[in-house]
Amino acid sequence: MGKVGVILSGCGVFDGSEIHEAAATLIALAQHGIEYQCMAPDREFDVIDHRTQQPTGEKRNVLTESARIARGEIVDLKGVNGADYDALLLPGGFGAAKNLCTFAMNGADCEVDPQVERVLREANDAGKPIGFMCIAPALGAKVFGGKGVKVTIGHDAGTAVAIGQTGATHVEADAEAIVEDDANNIVSNPAYMEAQNPAQVYAGISALVENIVSRIR
Repeated sequence: MGKVGVILSGCGVFDGSEIHEAAATLIALAQHGIEYQCMAPDREFDVIDHRTQQPTGEKRNVLTESARIARGEIVDLKGVNGADYDALLLPGGFGAAKNLCTFAMNGADCEVDPQVERVLREANDAGKPIGFMCIAPALGAKVFGGKGVKVTIGHDAGTAVAIGQTGATHVEADAEAIVEDDANNIVSNPAYMEAQNPAQVYAGISALVENIVSRIR
């Protein structure tokens, strides 16, 4: 078995990767005996105080902060070829919509980090499965909307409208459900867009990882 790439966006739900979702992803992969490599873009982002949920005025580095979740075992997306991995997975958290793209600010008119988009397209062009969680499916919609990709972020009507404006199709789903787009080899799960607790998050992400593993094998 090869290796799965996990694209992170920082460390913390309000300005980076959602930590429960990221940990659930890594645990589920390990339970299937799948080796993984965490990766992130080398760029700065605005920091949010997770106690007050207000900006601090600081800036930190996405790659450096993501290394906290990866226990230091992380690589810069700049050196990654998406086709070299058996699959790619993107946990959510606002970082996916603020640091990997600008969906949080610009909706369907957002821009995607060039390295993130390149790696995703390389994987997709090579026929490798990609899994998006929580708000990250909005990023997938922007990148693959021209291919009519089908994704879910749960039941958030406003976000679903913005996803539709990219050319993608939004499908409503509950926290523990997954939406499969077999034509594009893409799977998505709402995670904390719907989940009320870590158990629901883990159940949904476990289902997504299991589906991705079945596509690899």
